[in-house]
Amino acid sequence: MKKIIFLFLLIVNIGCTEKESTSKEQITTYYEGFKNSDYSQVKETLSDSLVIVAGDFITPFTSESYYQQFKWDSVFKPTYKLVKIENQGDQAIATITLSSAKHEFLINSQMTCSNKFYFKEGKISKVEELDCPNTNWELWGKRVNTLTDWVKLNHPQLDGFIYDLSMKGAQDYLIAIELYEQREVKVLE
Repeated sequence: MKKIIFLFLLIVNIGCTEKESTSKEQITTYYEGFKNSDYSQVKETLSDSLVIVAGDFITPFTSESYYQQFKWDSVFKPTYKLVKIENQGDQAIATITLSSAKHEFLINSQMTCSNKFYFKEGKISKVEELDCPNTNWELWGKRVNTLTDWVKLNHPQLDGFIYDLSMKGAQDYLIAIELYEQREVKVLE
């Protein structure tokens, strides 16, 4: 009887360790894909469908539609650094630091954020942004509004870039930032 109980506990322990290892591996590979600008790495970690939750925004993706988000993000030349992963039952919380050209303009570069990962059959099915404690969302909003208002008046051909989550929208976003910053330099001269 003791042997049966020991075997049962051993199997349960091995199963939990494998699950923990799998979630950590999936999250690590996911962020390595972003770091390496390699969508195939990201895609191999994803379930058939993926839901991203950021504040009040809930966005469903297929692995193909998530590729468009990946391309949009890559235009800003982000750097992701995985700081730690903590398992919480069937989920895991990853803490990352993130920098990009967009975040620098919004005066919130080197963001530290915690994201909760949910899994379905060993693949990432949902990523929920929990907290970005060093981010000044008020300043972020002011900078976005200042930029979009200025673009609307001075470069109406770029108006709407903020809502365009395609690669062209991201490129227009960078152009808008560059034009705005050039305006600031001209004013100082």
